[in-house]
Amino acid sequence: MNFRDRHTSGGPLVLPNAWDAASARIIEQSGAEAIATTSAGVAWSLGVPDGDRLAVDDAVDAVARIVRAVDLPVTADIESGYGDTADTVKKVVDVGVVGINIEDGATAQVQRIADARAAGGNVFVNARIDTFLQGVGGVDETVERARRYLDAGADGIFVPGVVDPDIIRELVSRISAPLNIMVWAGAPSVAELAELGVRRISVGPAITTAAYSLVRDAATEILRAGTYDRTVTTLTNGDLNSAFAH
Repeated sequence: MNFRDRHTSGGPLVLPNAWDAASARIIEQSGAEAIATTSAGVAWSLGVPDGDRLAVDDAVDAVARIVRAVDLPVTADIESGYGDTADTVKKVVDVGVVGINIEDGATAQVQRIADARAAGGNVFVNARIDTFLQGVGGVDETVERARRYLDAGADGIFVPGVVDPDIIRELVSRISAPLNIMVWAGAPSVAELAELGVRRISVGPAITTAAYSLVRDAATEILRAGTYDRTVTTLTNGDLNSAFAH
């Protein structure tokens, strides 16, 4: 599958985000066409808060393990570039990624995207716009940022925090690039987003937080109630071992 071309052909590219080698391999076996990382999930798995707190080499090492674990294209969330965006992009491209997400920053984002474009060769640059996520602007501001980011070299636009169908429809009509929407429980279905013209769908840290919620709930049950019902799962040790026998 050509990762770049997949954004403009067929139905939406659906990306259940991974945070380590095991989650990536399970997502691959579930039928995904590509693997996208969640920077929040990667940071938490390494014992660091989300928000550009992770050392660049730790982030790159985590992405490299995911790339080695799967036979699918991998796109990496590099937060706001971990300092030197061009250097970070070169590092993740060297370990095999075909796409990157760059988080928003209204004043610095244009330069980061330009740096990523120059350093990344044919890597797909997905530029995040946080107007709706942070409640700092509406459709017009989002479209204006998208224009600037596309002019700087972005290939796709990622607008997390918006699930209203009317707003999504307007964004699709006014942004001249594949639109990525982040979903969660209660958001429009994949089929509904496809009807609106969304080209890429991801879940951010939603699967990571669901997995860690199970850890907390199972541990609490064992420690407080002395029972083990929360440890009943659909995956076995054998399933997980065989996942890495490819």
